[in-house]
Amino acid sequence: MKIVVIGGTGLIGSKVVAKLGEHGHEAVPAAPNTGVNTLTGEGLAEVLAGASVVVDVSNAPSWEDSAVLEFFTTSTRNQLAAEAAAGVQHHVALSIVGTERLPENGYFRAKAAQEKLIADSSIPFSIVHATQFFEFVKGIADGGADGDKVRMAPVLFQPMAGEEVAQALVRVVLGSPLNGRVEVAGPERLWMDEFFRAALAALGDPREVVTDPHARYFGSELSERSLVPKGEAILGTMTYADWLDRTGSGR
Repeated sequence: MKIVVIGGTGLIGSKVVAKLGEHGHEAVPAAPNTGVNTLTGEGLAEVLAGASVVVDVSNAPSWEDSAVLEFFTTSTRNQLAAEAAAGVQHHVALSIVGTERLPENGYFRAKAAQEKLIADSSIPFSIVHATQFFEFVKGIADGGADGDKVRMAPVLFQPMAGEEVAQALVRVVLGSPLNGRVEVAGPERLWMDEFFRAALAALGDPREVVTDPHARYFGSELSERSLVPKGEAILGTMTYADWLDRTGSGR
């Protein structure tokens, strides 16, 4: 089966391409550096010829509110139109747990708009909501930086390894369209401030983590459950400590 992975050269996409190949499928990475531009539509018709499934794990080059909205809406419209013309039978998209709970966040608003376009299209679909990735721990900490301190809210946090995000996506890709959403998360549900206190120590980052109920997450104030699955979710097995050992990121 031919499966096109939009954003297939990035952190998650490259893993999805590799895993689909291991299952014997023709997994084709589509990204600007492979000649496919979903914003302009360049290369889409060609790469989608003969494809049964499209997986979109692409990300916006800018997090500025209007730019990120433009990216996700234009890119998704172009993909869906090209998929309809090519006879694609399943559109799978990666999104974020809590997207609908943080409407004041421009990035989350853009992802919600993307999801609506997918759900309203004629193409059978599945949307995978993932929690934050271990690979982004330092970036999230930097987002909460306040001088030599990092401010984190005492809210629930359930991050996961990018490897297990890719595994979950592959399971969905190889199944029947859900015409709905599934949530995936890490094996441990922790308090965000406590997690970052331990995580930064493990990374050798000397910054002090300060518990602050009003600390913002990329501009959004969080409630206790903003970032964790609502109900049952597919859980990974790799803890942050396991991931550090496996990747050597703490050394």
